[in-house]
Amino acid sequence: MNASVKPNITLDELDKIDIRVGTIISVEDIKSSNKLVKLSVDFGDFMRTILVGIKGERENPKEIEGKQALFVVNLAPKKMAGELSEGMLFDIGYADGIVPVLAQPEKTVPNGTRVG
Repeated sequence: MNASVKPNITLDELDKIDIRVGTIISVEDIKSSNKLVKLSVDFGDFMRTILVGIKGERENPKEIEGKQALFVVNLAPKKMAGELSEGMLFDIGYADGIVPVLAQPEKTVPNGTRVG
């Protein structure tokens, strides 16, 4: 895992990314995809549907129901497998070729809590 560090960015660029803690309320299979599942995520003041490609990475994708994780909530919505995704789950490991794990707060915090 000797990945190069990406080019420097400014604090203004980083500040554009809205990263929040959300609780994964449900994980639903997307039958038309062999990778994607649909998460319903509670961010306190709002809910989002977020599609993630964990179907092949976990024996039981539903094991993440009820867990808090970090999400990008201001990513432009994208249609995949006939469903609309309204954000992105942060996970750790995929880019390095290991089985990904959730990026989580060390203890429970209110849904919608911002990173930074």
